Order: sequence, then C-alpha cells, then structure tokens
Amino acid sequence: MSVNILITGGAGYIGSVLTQKLMEAKKVWCNSDFINVNPNTKREWSGCIGWNKVTVYDSLMYGQTPLTNYCYKDDFFFVKGDVRDEEKLRPLVEEADIIIPLAAIVGFPACDKDKELATRVNYEHVKFVLDNKKPDAKVIYPNTNSGYGVGEKETFCTEETPLNPVSHYGVTKCQAEDAVLQSGGVSLRLATVFGVSPRMRLDLLVNDFTFKAYKDGYIVLFESDFRRNFIHVQDVALVFIKAIIAYKEMSGEAFNVGLSSANLTKLELAEKIKEQLPNFSIHCDEFASDPDKRDYIVSNEKLEKLGWHPFYGMDRGIAELIKCFSILEGSLTKYTNL
Repeated sequence: MSVNILITGGAGYIGSVLTQKLMEAKKVWCNSDFINVNPNTKREWSGCIGWNKVTVYDSLMYGQTPLTNYCYKDDFFFVKGDVRDEEKLRPLVEEADIIIPLAAIVGFPACDKDKELATRVNYEHVKFVLDNKKPDAKVIYPNTNSGYGVGEKETFCTEETPLNPVSHYGVTKCQAEDAVLQSGGVSLRLATVFGVSPRMRLDLLVNDFTFKAYKDGYIVLFESDFRRNFIHVQDVALVFIKAIIAYKEMSGEAFNVGLSSANLTKLELAEKIKEQLPNFSIHCDEFASDPDKRDYIVSNEKLEKLGWHPFYGMDRGIAELIKCFSILEGSLTKYTNL
C-alpha cells in the first residue's frame, strides 16, 4: 500500500530533523535503533512504517535551506508555500495518509506581535487539515506543554491537568490540540526543545543560555526559580515516529513529551551549563521580570508507560551545542533571531 507523509513546516527547527530521520530510515522503521529501546526492559518497539513519499510544505520564511541534500531522492518532495494558501495546500492534504502539521508562529513574542497571523497559522491551518484530510488519515500534532501556564509548586502537570495558557501562542496551540483530539488524532505536548538542528534556533532556553555562556561568558537571570521541562530535538523527531507506529494505541489522546530528569529551574539549568563551561558567570537579579511567566513541572509517565524513553540527556545536549558553536564561530549572529 502506498503511504504518503505530509509535513507542514517541515523545513523548520523540528521538521528538518524529523525529515532527516524519515529519509535516513530508508523507507522502513521496524525495531530500528533509529526508534527507541526501553532502558528498563531493553525491549524495542514493534511496528513498521513502509512509506513511499515524504512531502515537505514550507514557506522558507527565514531563508533556510536545510533539506537540499535530499533533492536527489525520488521519494522526497518539497512544495514552497504558505499554509494560509489553502488552494495550494489542499491537494497535498487530500492525498496524505500521515499528516504532521508543524507549521507555526512560535513563541509568545512573535504571536503577540501579530495575533491574527498566529491564529491563522497555529489554529486555522490545523483545522483546515482536519476538515480536508482523508477519513482514515493519521494526524499527529505538536502542542507545547507551555499550555499548562503557571503550575502549583511541586505538583506535577499530567495530561489530566487543566490547560491554562498564559500567552496567545499557548491559546492558539491548545485550540488546535482540542480540534485534533476531537478528530481522533494524537497530540504531543512538547517540553521546551533544545539541541542542534539544520535550521538552528537560539531563542530556545537551553540553546540561548548555552550560547550566552559560550559567547558572553555571563548571564543575568530574572525569576531564576521558575521551572520548565526540556526535551532534545532528536528525541522529538523520534517520538513522532513512535506516534505513527503506535497510532491506534495513542489515537484521541495527548501525551507529555519531556525528560523526566530535567524539570529544572533556570538557575539549575545555568549551573548545568557551568559544569561544562566553568568560566560561565551566573547572576540572579530581580530588578526586572521575565515576560514569559511559565512555571511548572511535568510528568511524562503516560508516554513512558508505552515504552518510550528519551535517548538524549541534558548534559549531552549542552556538549553538542558547545561543539556546534565552535563550528559556527563568526557566523552565530545570523541565528540569533531564527
């Protein structure tokens, strides 16, 4: 059977890594090291995806070109387009068997700057996909666990915890999640993502802190006791593969996706970076406040019970970032606003 995969926003920070994983799998994911092994039982996931075509739909709004190395492959297709262009997107949605709507305006500053744009991309594009897909097409949606907003101190947010987004970004993502779940799709509530990607971003907390440690040698933290959960971008790509394989088991449900070992305060994160960059100077001051008020700890137990566990820990991710910054020395500033 022919299986077509559509990834909107597939040239972005997460999408370029996910596309890479799919292309390197040589059409079949089946008990592969690319997927995951439960460290407790050493048992690999079972299941296969035999796909024939991967289509990436992306506007390349940042001028990035991370997927050109796959142009020689007959099973890779790229369509340049904006997800608001419904007539251009429609035939791709209608033929797809698996749809991963990654395209989004990301983060509270960008969404607050243009709320109408954020609503159209983050919510309406997902609703369009749901309304025009084949009845049996699988939809796997990336929400953000920032939808939990401000949690109760030392109380873990589970998938049963009411969503309480504190920004327009969180609101639009949660609206889209609700539509996906009502349609029987899967929602992955991603922790704050970190790590190196072909379409690099430095505005994410771990990447940003590590960049400041590497480049400036110091950081000033506001509200340093605020907690977040974190997850490596490679593991994010792998969890989408897990959701495709286990779609029947996961259908209609949301799952937190994060490192259970990394419910860290900003100060704890900075101190972890200092372990690898000892000259990093950390200052805490409350003369200003962080406009991003998210503060919560997250339980990832529901997903872990399905046999999924992250491969990439925080220490490994920080080391990877430092290596990346040494390679990009002299050209890092172009990534600052991506």
